[in-house]
Amino acid sequence: MRTREKTIAIVLGGGKGTRLYPLTMDRAKPAVPFAGKYRLVDIPISNCINSEIRQIYILTQFNSASLHNHISNTYIFDTFSNGFVEILAAEQTNQTDTWYQGTADAVRKNMKHFHDQNADYYIILSGDQLYRMDLGRMLDRHVKSGAELTIASKPISREQATGLGIIGCDPEGMITDFYEKPAIDLDISNYKVDDDFMFSSLGVHVDPSNEYLASMGIYIFNAKTMEEVLNNDKTDFGREIIPDVIKQRKVATFLFDGFWEDIGTIKAFYETNLDLASINPQFNFYDERMPIYTHRRHLPATKVNFCNISNSLTSEGSIITNAYIVNSIIGVRTIIESGASLDGVYCMGASFYETQEQKAENAKGIPNIGIGRGTIIRKAIIDQNARIGDGCRIGIDDIPRQEGDYAMYSIHDGIIVINKNAIIKNGTVM
Repeated sequence: MRTREKTIAIVLGGGKGTRLYPLTMDRAKPAVPFAGKYRLVDIPISNCINSEIRQIYILTQFNSASLHNHISNTYIFDTFSNGFVEILAAEQTNQTDTWYQGTADAVRKNMKHFHDQNADYYIILSGDQLYRMDLGRMLDRHVKSGAELTIASKPISREQATGLGIIGCDPEGMITDFYEKPAIDLDISNYKVDDDFMFSSLGVHVDPSNEYLASMGIYIFNAKTMEEVLNNDKTDFGREIIPDVIKQRKVATFLFDGFWEDIGTIKAFYETNLDLASINPQFNFYDERMPIYTHRRHLPATKVNFCNISNSLTSEGSIITNAYIVNSIIGVRTIIESGASLDGVYCMGASFYETQEQKAENAKGIPNIGIGRGTIIRKAIIDQNARIGDGCRIGIDDIPRQEGDYAMYSIHDGIIVINKNAIIKNGTVM
């Protein structure tokens, strides 16, 4: 507890979020709705709160208004805890007039704000990963090891190693080498983890499924060390700062064997969301010991009228009538009209309810917010406040679909994404 009170968490919000476009068209990546009722940023913030780390900064620079609104309405600490969640957007000063050039550059440009907290340790977190971790255990490992930097790592197989940064360490878990995304035909057998270290850390022995360690992009620095290693013009932690620190300083690893997924692409975002609606999801939101927090909306329970719903999640405040829904997630305030059919759909819902007066104004061919009568949708993401009319067929018919971004929708990795506030007229086929 003594050390945790002096730990500052820094959540890296990312840049333009091009890999998640069009979901990041009008919002910062951490503000993207997730799992029906959450935002991506709720994951790292909840891990911090559950680990008794309550001084949290979010670094971002693009489309931060939605993120500001979510943070200010959600994370309000009492005056006795000294806790806060504060957004630090890129700013022009007398010293610099440039945007963040990378993860390390973003932290460097905000050091003057971090100094106010007089921290002993900084923990660096990503804003687009799904996991549940007791960061206090990682901090304890960092302090006991005497390391200047500790990197969280996940045991993986050789096949998985090709897309991740691989850590080599000694039998005590002190990092000696780092290799970024080794090709499948490259011999990296000298990076295999020591069996005794694996067993003492996780209680399991090394086998082909866990013989290598992948960096999770989660770091704990001694405060003095981080200031020293950022006293240069290097811009990225993973590519530049971390490899140099490993060569020059004492660096430990902390092993984590729970679910962990980078959800920075449309495909990963879609698949990770839909897995949450499966019978046995890989990530468990139903854990009262370490809950995931989000904004309290005080919405009524979802109303379901004569529906067939299976392997799906329905968030509060929705009204679903005579619909067939399978393998899908229904976000808050979603209105689904009679005869609609959804299969493999993440519908983010709406940020408000339309009044009868507003609906009357829409009578001239503009659909109401939600999904219209008899509309059939397959393998799609429907962003907030989208208006999908009656009798639409989305992702159903065997027609050519070219990847790209269009006026009201995009197609990425074969997944149709209906834009936020999009208007899809009655009878549309896509």
